[in-house]
Amino acid sequence: MAMMLAAETAPKGKGRNTLKMALLLPDEFEDIIKEMRKISEEHEMKFFLRDANNLEESHALLIIGTEYSQMGLHHCSYCGFKDCDENAKFETAPCAFNNIDLGIAIGSAVSTAAMHKVDTRVMFSVGRAALDLKLLGENIKNVHGIPISIGPKNIYVDRKRK
Repeated sequence: MAMMLAAETAPKGKGRNTLKMALLLPDEFEDIIKEMRKISEEHEMKFFLRDANNLEESHALLIIGTEYSQMGLHHCSYCGFKDCDENAKFETAPCAFNNIDLGIAIGSAVSTAAMHKVDTRVMFSVGRAALDLKLLGENIKNVHGIPISIGPKNIYVDRKRK
């Protein structure tokens, strides 16, 4: 919960919150593990399998994502488009500020965990599976997962190969 509070109160571009998150317990992230294994097999991405095995040993999971909604800036172009109006013509085009806000929120969440000596690891693979399953809703376009482990050894550093 403290990780979620840290992410929620992290600074946001123009003060707009485009983030959505959920804290899941092991019986609630079984579908994510299955999806990660499926992605690993279908796309020959072995790290998805490694990360699925890590997630299977985790005690909790924070998934956090952002929608893509433009900030209404007229002179930015960090997204690669001339301005927000041009970016808005493409549904899947990210606003750089949405992704920056997501990164800051993730950093705040994991630093809070570290202050409490809780092991975490930011995983794109978990987020990709959660995104495919639409666990945070239709409007969320970029998701990352933060598995959480409390134990005598950091399972995200000393990884076992299976």
